Amino acid sequence: MKIAVSTDHAGYEPLRQLIQYLQTLGHEVVDYGPQGLDMDDDYPDFIFPAANAVASGECEKGIILGGSGNGEAMAANRVKGIRCALFYGPVLAKQPVDAEGNMSDDPYEIVKLSRQHNDANMLSLSGRFLSLDEMHQSIKIWLDTPFTGLERHARRIEKLDT
Repeated sequence: MKIAVSTDHAGYEPLRQLIQYLQTLGHEVVDYGPQGLDMDDDYPDFIFPAANAVASGECEKGIILGGSGNGEAMAANRVKGIRCALFYGPVLAKQPVDAEGNMSDDPYEIVKLSRQHNDANMLSLSGRFLSLDEMHQSIKIWLDTPFTGLERHARRIEKLDT
């Protein structure tokens, strides 16, 4: 799979390691992030090109990184056709997570749901709240989880994308 990646200064170092990790999984990686560490750079300058690559089909998925990941997700979601999920860290659901009322004891359930229900094509990770191991685990789960294709989810995604 061809994956766009990007960050600003806040995720500069972890992104280097994530690129290597994605390559060990067999993915082709296109890096839209900064070529050097500049503490005064602005995340939209690096996130928009990655999001545009995913929206245009140049890349199949995108993984972006920031201090909180929040601004990066907001930037990505401004690009038509992008559905960027934000992941701060493992957490357990406090209420049922599916239509049948089933609870999950999987702390990465929200990552799975972003793919299963929302067909997220980009994932924004929080560099300040996630360890490198948690980033690896969330990326692997996210990439391996398919969209369910259920009509109700497809209908909702269509409304987002039009």
